[in-house]
Amino acid sequence: MIGRVFNGRYRITERIGIGGMAEVYKAQDQTLGRIVAVKVMLPQYAADPEFAARFKQEAASAANLQSPYIVNVYDWGHDDGTYFIVMEYVRGTDLKSAILQRGAINQRKVAEIGSQVCQALSVAHNQDIIHRDVKPQNIMVQPDGNVKVMDFGIARAKNSVKSQTSSVLGTAHYISPEQAQGKELTGASDMYSLGCVLYEAATGQLPFDGPDAVSVAMKQVQEEPLPPSQVKPDISPDLEAIILKAMDKNPYNRFQTARDMKQALDDFLMGRPVNIAGAAGGFASAPTSVMGSVPGMASEAGGTAVMQPIGSDTGMKTNSYRGGNDIDMGKAKSKKRGPLIAVAAIAAIALIAALAFAITGGLGGGDKVPNVIGQTQEAAVQTIEKAGYTVGTVTEDYDAETVAGRVCKQDPEADSDLEKGGKINIVISKGVKKGSIPDLSGMTSEQAEKALKDAGLKAQYAGNEASDADKDTVSRQDPAAGKEVDEGTTVKYWISTGPEDTSVPNVVGSDQASAKAQLESAGFTVQVETGDYSDKYGEGIVMSQNPNGGKLEKGGTVTITVSQGQDPEKNKVTVPSVTGMSQSEAINTLLSCNLAYALDTASAGSGTPGTVAKQSVTAGKKVDSGTVVTIYVVPESSNSTGDNSNNSGNTPNTGSTTN
Repeated sequence: MIGRVFNGRYRITERIGIGGMAEVYKAQDQTLGRIVAVKVMLPQYAADPEFAARFKQEAASAANLQSPYIVNVYDWGHDDGTYFIVMEYVRGTDLKSAILQRGAINQRKVAEIGSQVCQALSVAHNQDIIHRDVKPQNIMVQPDGNVKVMDFGIARAKNSVKSQTSSVLGTAHYISPEQAQGKELTGASDMYSLGCVLYEAATGQLPFDGPDAVSVAMKQVQEEPLPPSQVKPDISPDLEAIILKAMDKNPYNRFQTARDMKQALDDFLMGRPVNIAGAAGGFASAPTSVMGSVPGMASEAGGTAVMQPIGSDTGMKTNSYRGGNDIDMGKAKSKKRGPLIAVAAIAAIALIAALAFAITGGLGGGDKVPNVIGQTQEAAVQTIEKAGYTVGTVTEDYDAETVAGRVCKQDPEADSDLEKGGKINIVISKGVKKGSIPDLSGMTSEQAEKALKDAGLKAQYAGNEASDADKDTVSRQDPAAGKEVDEGTTVKYWISTGPEDTSVPNVVGSDQASAKAQLESAGFTVQVETGDYSDKYGEGIVMSQNPNGGKLEKGGTVTITVSQGQDPEKNKVTVPSVTGMSQSEAINTLLSCNLAYALDTASAGSGTPGTVAKQSVTAGKKVDSGTVVTIYVVPESSNSTGDNSNNSGNTPNTGSTTN
């Protein structure tokens, strides 16, 4: 896979992880010049239509989630039978690795991580997307300490056509009881999983463990977790209460929204009183349970199954997270007293509810403002008017926690007293405020920090690197310039140390084309010069280079000198003048000059017998060694015997003096 280019754009450079159905690779976006992460479906699943549909759904769902605490999805596609998703490349380490390396994490840091994860989940839940696989492996801790939630790999929108599948997905150590039994899920399931994550981060120990996934899942359904303070005694009672509320077996007793859980964690961090009971749901808000036919389960009126606490015969549970005289972490000390306490509690609650009805709504008392937070403007108007109120002003504002187009604020607040016919003002979210990332190229570190601050973004120096950029200026940034991002997004930048010195390869003896390609691939500029004739190097072969070896900065010039081959004049000889010489003298002269000869006595014409009357090649001309020069010799008398006796005609001779 290394070196492969997906869709002609994303070049794979290294593998950085593998999951249950996909591998994750680091890659270079050759169009935008940035580093990205590419998730590639494993081959055994690529041909499975169901897995392929889930993989594509992940990309579609995650691409719509915009938050500083969610890993961005840039692109997805299909290339040569393989599905892939292109995501933001996050530098840092996953929370699971941090826990394994360090053990229990500082509890304030645990609360900060939990608050940021809640904000990410709130964005998803507002779009009816449940993560379904919240675990420390999917929470990346960046160098600046902030986190990003990734891998909505098994997330599904509530209105998805596949939302009714009975497949149980997720990791056993972190799945909610209802997820373990394949029940329909709400955002409260993610709250339970996050509670397990915070439990492990705060104590360094999993809340439930076992020899296999099935045994762990059974414990999620049937067993209560050991209180964190019994694992790590110095843990804050408030943080313990938040974690245990999130991990309540009954989804109605947990935090009902990520916003509620975030509020509790923020109160803990700010040193404010943590109001667990008022955060969401609570005992009084849970529908009455009746015994179901499934052991360990109680059937709700709305069709959602709720787990029965262990040791309870009623399906109801007292919400207490700190020890008391009679109840320890929500468990009755006496099994016999449990049902009696539960029955008494139900009776008390019923009486309180009846009194409340009689005092307020039943007797025409003060009216309560409906909660329209998170609704579309149209739905909010209908809700307000249906409750007997009118809509006042409708304004817009940026809100990082509420998806654009939905109500993020209302005045008066929900559950406030307001006479019928009163006005309720609403604010519609414009989503997270976005800005364009400035181009930091050529800026100094100080200039880059100021430019990002002025743009409402956070700057993070990521280190030095050798590059073609001028020394001490920005060589690279991530995300790239011009991208629209949320206000407050962290932009990393690198400072150039100048071009990197690279070894110059030796290309002497290579042909010109190969030598040029080799040097250019090493990052050098090539200058070609024509050299002299050479017996050693053929025509077009590099006979020398400058510099030859050593180090040179990338982009530097290497000069190569190319041979012209052998000197064409080197083997040339000058034809001597043999006219007027005797035949033997002419022959010896030609042979001494490395020339061949031929005799012609028939065409010599008149002259002194036995002498050369003329020659075929003009004297003084340069010819190749071994060239035949015909000499025309005036014949002797008929009774004469001479050298022409065997060479009448034009037979060439290359050196035999007998001729």
